[in-house]
Parts: sequence; C-alpha cells; structure tokens
Amino acid sequence: MPQKKLLNFLKDCKHSLILMEVCGTHTVAISKNGLRSLLPPNIRLFSGPGCPVCVTPQAEIDASIELAKRPKTIITTFGDMIRVPGTRTSLEKEKAEGSDVRVVYSPLDCLDIAKKEPEKEIVFIGVGFETTSPAIAATVLKAKEEKAHNFSVIPAFKLIPPALQALTGAKDVRVDGFILPGHVSTIIGADAYGFLEIPGVIAGFEAEDILEAIRMIAKLIGARNRPPVQIQYKSVVKPEGNPAALKVLYEVFEPSDSNWRGIGTIKGSGLVFRDKYRDFDALKKFDVKMRSAKEPAGCSCGSILKGVKTPPECKLFGKKCTPEYPVGPCMVSSEGACSAYYKYGNN
Repeated sequence: MPQKKLLNFLKDCKHSLILMEVCGTHTVAISKNGLRSLLPPNIRLFSGPGCPVCVTPQAEIDASIELAKRPKTIITTFGDMIRVPGTRTSLEKEKAEGSDVRVVYSPLDCLDIAKKEPEKEIVFIGVGFETTSPAIAATVLKAKEEKAHNFSVIPAFKLIPPALQALTGAKDVRVDGFILPGHVSTIIGADAYGFLEIPGVIAGFEAEDILEAIRMIAKLIGARNRPPVQIQYKSVVKPEGNPAALKVLYEVFEPSDSNWRGIGTIKGSGLVFRDKYRDFDALKKFDVKMRSAKEPAGCSCGSILKGVKTPPECKLFGKKCTPEYPVGPCMVSSEGACSAYYKYGNN
C-alpha cells in the first residue's frame, strides 16, 4: 500500500497506541525517515531492547576489558563494542594503551588470526541476538573440527522472545503492540512469538514496511479471534524460521538465564556452551569472574531499552553524552536509540 494511503488510514485510527519497535535497525529506519513526525499524536513509538551492544550489561563489558589486558591475548569484536564504556575504561582505550584489540567483520576472521598467530589466544566477544549467534556457533564447530585450541568466545548472547515476555509482564512498561524484528524473526520464525497476548507484526525495513506493520497492529487491536502474530516481511520470514540455522545454534549452545542492561536477569534469555563445547568458553577457560558493576551515573540507557523513556528524556542526552563522548552504549552503537535520535532528531 502506498505511504500516503497508509498514513491516511493511521490518521483515522481511534485507538491511543504505544508501540515498541524491538529491532535497532527499525529504530534507525524510523528516525531516518521521520516516521514519528508523520504519525498522528495518538500513535506513539518507543524503542525497545533491540540493540545487542546496548543490552550487554556493564559486567560483561568489564570482563571483556579484563581479558584484553592479558598478555599474548587478542580480543576480537564487531566494531561498535570497542567504544562502549566499561566501569573504568573501554576496549578502545585499552587498545591505545597497547592491548591487542581487533575489529572483525565475521567470526570466521578469528579463526584465520588463530592460525596465523598460534602462540596467542584469540577471544571473540560473542554479543548478538539470534541473527548473529548461529554464525558464531558455526565458527565454533569449524574451530573444533580444525582443532583451533587457541580460539574461544565470551558467550554474551541474548534471545529476544524471553525479553519480550518479560517486558509485557513489567509493571512500569506499557506496550500495546510490538513491531517485531525482521532479522531475528528470519531465524526463529513467527511461531516463536506464540506466547504474546498483545498484537505483534514482523516488519521489513523500508518506511512503507514499518507503516504497514503499524497499520496491521492497529487493525489487530480489539479484534476478535486475532492471530497472535502476523508477518508483514513475508518475502523473508516464515512461521517456522530457519531450521538449519537453529539446528547449528542449539548444537553448540543451550538457553540460560541472562542479565540485560536496564531490565535485569531474564529466565532463559541467554545462551551458554553445551558441555561438549565448553573448551571454547573464554570465561571458563581464563577463569573470568563477573563482578557487579553500576550503570554510569545519570545514564538512562536502561529505561530507554525498556521503552519507559525516549532518549531526549535523559538529562545527559546531547549534553554530556554525545557520539564523540558517549556515556552509555545507546549512544555508541549504530543501532542505538540515542545515536539514532541524535543523528536524525526526534522525528
């Protein structure tokens, strides 16, 4: 449906809706296309816990930094993690001080480094949702096959469905419907959201895709015998997801309780190594202990990730916290809500 028709439909919507876009890529697309400013005032969009870098708690970042200080150790990570502030320092600062921290574009790059530098330990920071974790699981399988004993992973993975279940049960969170993530849903499928008691639509990433998803949610509000979840992103997402990717993922990992920044510990929302792959667990291999860590003073990333606040409601936003001098991870990551609001405005 053309964008003009979609907006006309939404302007006639009589419901007062608070919707949460779960995916960080959706957050960026909404901001970049100014969709908030196009919607009627009775339909409000809040960002959710859809940025994997942002939801990684301070303690896991500190553990990564601790490992970076070990001699003969190379820390490998995707780009955004390097600038996320830990309690006292960051991987970027440790790199400047002489630690060997490298940005990679695929976890398989780590195996190449492991082969070229067998005298060193190669540790990959395993941050990501169901979109990323199957590729890392496949890398672990390859490492085991190739006997790459100097490669290991910090298992900081997160699973989206348990987080949404936790948010819908939280007393301080109001959500009337979810714009569900396209990438994650490609792997887990629409059936994975069968527990939802509020409407959810899996959306693509063009402006029209997101507006169409909002229209579909609005139609579901109050409808009788509605399906729990609908798919707008039908060209990619199937009800069953990607069984091959899920098979690889759960061959290597199994669900565990996990701590999310701003939300706390959520049952079954993380992944740990199964026993037969425990040798690749960097935290156990190097006996790294998770220590409690406080969030940066004044930072509202936790509330923003729960959809309780928008970035401009944080008193540090655009003042003490900017992309050049970030205080919290939501300003660092390219998928972070604060970064998107700062770059494109409150639109």
